[in-house]
Amino acid sequence: MGRSAIPRTVRHLYRTACVIAAAALITPLLGSWPLGGPHDRESGIRLQRAFSDAAAEFRVPRSVLLGVSYMESRWDAHAGAPSVIGGYGPMHLTDVHAALAGAPGGAVDRAAPGRSASSADPPAAQGAPLGKKGSFNQLATLERAAGLLRVPSVRLRTDAAENIRGGAALLAATQRELGRPLGANPAEWWGAVARFSGSTDSVAAATYADNVFQVIRKGAQRTTDTGQRVTLAASPGVRPGATQREAVPPPQEASGPGNSPDANAKSPAGTGVECPATLACGWLPAPRVLYGDDRYGNHDVADRPRDQKIDYVVIHDTEDTQNTMFQTVQTPSEASWHYTISSRDGRVTQHVRTKDIAWHSGNQDVNARSVGVEHEGFLAQPDTWYTEQMYQSSARLVSYLAKKYAIPLDRQHIIGHEEVPGPTTASIPAMHEDPGPYWDWRHYFDLLGAPLRATAGHNSELVTVLPDFATNRPKYTGCTGDAELCAPHGSSAVRLYTEPSESAPLVQDVGKRPDGEASTIGVHDMTSRVSTGQTYAVAQRRGDWTAIWYLGQKAWFRNPSAHPTAVGSVGRMVTPKPGLPDIPVYGRANPEDSAYPDGIAVHPDSPLPYKFLAGQRYATQGTVRGEHFEPSDVDSASPGRFVKGQALYYEIQFGHRLAYVRADDVDVVRATA
Repeated sequence: MGRSAIPRTVRHLYRTACVIAAAALITPLLGSWPLGGPHDRESGIRLQRAFSDAAAEFRVPRSVLLGVSYMESRWDAHAGAPSVIGGYGPMHLTDVHAALAGAPGGAVDRAAPGRSASSADPPAAQGAPLGKKGSFNQLATLERAAGLLRVPSVRLRTDAAENIRGGAALLAATQRELGRPLGANPAEWWGAVARFSGSTDSVAAATYADNVFQVIRKGAQRTTDTGQRVTLAASPGVRPGATQREAVPPPQEASGPGNSPDANAKSPAGTGVECPATLACGWLPAPRVLYGDDRYGNHDVADRPRDQKIDYVVIHDTEDTQNTMFQTVQTPSEASWHYTISSRDGRVTQHVRTKDIAWHSGNQDVNARSVGVEHEGFLAQPDTWYTEQMYQSSARLVSYLAKKYAIPLDRQHIIGHEEVPGPTTASIPAMHEDPGPYWDWRHYFDLLGAPLRATAGHNSELVTVLPDFATNRPKYTGCTGDAELCAPHGSSAVRLYTEPSESAPLVQDVGKRPDGEASTIGVHDMTSRVSTGQTYAVAQRRGDWTAIWYLGQKAWFRNPSAHPTAVGSVGRMVTPKPGLPDIPVYGRANPEDSAYPDGIAVHPDSPLPYKFLAGQRYATQGTVRGEHFEPSDVDSASPGRFVKGQALYYEIQFGHRLAYVRADDVDVVRATA
C-alpha cells in the first residue's frame, strides 16, 4: 500500500511498537500449547483423533467439525496466539477480553506503548462488540464454549483438544436451538455452520457455510503448523437442502458513522458494487474532489477496459488496521485502491470503480493497467491477520475480476505490491514489500482454481518457485525487533546467494540499495528473495543448487531433488539480440515520442540502473504496448486521456519485481521441457 501522507518512518515505528509489545506477552505462553514442535509428529495431541473424539462425543458429523475448523484456521494452532479478533486454536474461538488483557493464552492491546485506543486500533480495543462483530448471540465465543464444557476458559485457549471439543459443543448447541437433529448426516448442519460464522450479514453467513461445505465435498489434507497431518476425506454427495437457509436471518439495514466497517453494508442506489453475488460487499467511496493546486484526487476517472485493458490485480496488505485505512481512502490527498478485505470476516468493501484508476501501487503505468486489492493486516504478523476467511473472500473476488477482464491467473498478472517495479531509478528505494514472505501464494492459487505446479521436467530451462509453504522456513529478523529472529514460520519466499552456499553473501539489488548497503534477512527486505509462483530462466545447476538470472547476475538457491523449492516450467524467455552487449530495462512501458498529441508533454523514458547482459535470459508471459495515462483536471467527472503508441514491450520477471524490455532489443526463445 502506498500512503503518501503518512511518513514511512512513522508507520514503521508504529508497526514495530505493536509487534514488540505483542511478542513480550505472547512469547512466555508459547510453550503451554500442547501440540508438539513444528516437526515433532509424535509429541502432543493428535488432531485427527481429537476431531474424531469430539465429533462422537457431541454427535456432530466429523466432516462438519473438520470443515469448520479448516475454514477458521486450516487446523493450525498458531502456538496459542490469538487472531486480530481474539480467536484461539483450531476452532478459532473468540475471547477478546483475554487477548487484550494478556491472560494465559492471551495477547495484548496492539496500541504502541503509551498510546490510548483510537481509530487506528482494532475494533476490540475501541469497545466494539466482542467476538466476531455483530455475531448471532456470540455463538463462537470461547466463554460460551467453556460454559458448555464446564471447564475453565483458559483450557480452551491453551489446549487444542479442549478447543476442538468447545467448537463441537457450540455447533451441537446451535443445531438444537434450530430444532434440527444431531447425528451423522452433514447435509443437516448447513444452518448451524452458517450461524457459527458469527456474521449478521446473510450473504456473508451463507458464503461461509457454502465455503465449509465446498471443503467437505472436495476434501482436504495438509500438515499443520505443529507438523501433524490432518485429512478430511472428500464427500462429493453432500448437498444441503434449501430449507437450511431459513437459519440465516434477513439482511439488516446499515447504520453508523461513514468510516465504520459495517456502516456501508448496503451500497447506495445506483452505486453498483462490482462483486460476485456470493460475497458480502459494501461501498465506501473514495473522493474525487479538488484539493491543493487545482489537482483532483484521490483517484483518476477513466473508462476501462474500453480505453485501457486491465492486465493486473495487485495484492496488497494494509500495514494498518481497517478503520485507519477507511479514513485514508476517504482523504482526497491520500492514496486510494479499489477494494479492502477485512481480516476479521473476509468482508469486501469497494472504494473505486474498476473502470477508474486508483493510486495504489507507486507506479502510474501499473495503476492504469490494474485493480488494487488491500488486505487488512501486517506482513510480520501473518497468524494474527492473514485469516482463511480473508484468503477465501480475496480469491473469490479476484477470480471474478480475472474472468470479467480476461486477466490470466498466473504470477505475472496476479502480483504482490512487492513485485510492482519502480517506474524510475529514484523511485525504487521507496517501493513497498507487501504482502511479504508469509503470504501463502500456493494456497491462494489453489483457491483461485489455478494451482501452481510443474509443467516440465527437473532439467528444464525455466523453473517456477514452488516450495512447500509449511516446511519452507527461512530465517527472518524484524518481526518483533530489528535484530531479533522471527519465530519459525512457513514462507512463500526462497533466499538467493551469490554462490551455491548458505555461507555466501546474499545477492544485491543496486536499485533498492544504491548506497551499496548489503541485503539482509529482514522480514521487510525482499532484495535477495524470490517468491512462490514466479518463473525464472536457469543460469546454472550444481548439485542441490540452482542458479537463475536475477537483476543481471547469477543468483543461487538450494533446490534439492528430494525436496525441491522450484519445479520445471515451460514457457518463453527473452535474450538480447546478437551484437548487443546489454539492453536497457524499464519500470514502465512508455509510448514513442511521436505518439504524444499536442497538449500532452512527452513522458520521458527512464531506464532502471540494472544490466540485462548478452547471454542472459529472463522469463516472459506476454507483451504490452507503450501507453501513458494523462489525468484530467477539468472537473471531477471528466476522464483522463490515454496516449497509445506502437512500441511493443515484453514484460519480464527480472528480479523480485517485474520489468519491461523493448521488443526491438530482444529475441524470444522457447524453453525446452
